[in-house]
Amino acid sequence: MYYVYMLRSISSPDQTYVGYTADLRSRMRTHNTGGSCHTAKFLPWTLVTYTAFPAKIRALQFETYLKSHSGKAFAAKRLL
Repeated sequence: MYYVYMLRSISSPDQTYVGYTADLRSRMRTHNTGGSCHTAKFLPWTLVTYTAFPAKIRALQFETYLKSHSGKAFAAKRLL
């Protein structure tokens, strides 16, 4: 399984992050221990939502969509 996930910063609730991984638990530990330069300055993070995909290409396509302008609008209205 491949996961596309959305995080929200607890310390700065206006900050969100969208990512992709094959190991969601490990990736959450990485984000919350400062192991990712993109999320280290807004620690700690909480998982808002995730979607599982059996195919890697579909997960990557959904991640790309959520990072697009229309995907951000969709996420703000439906996922956050």
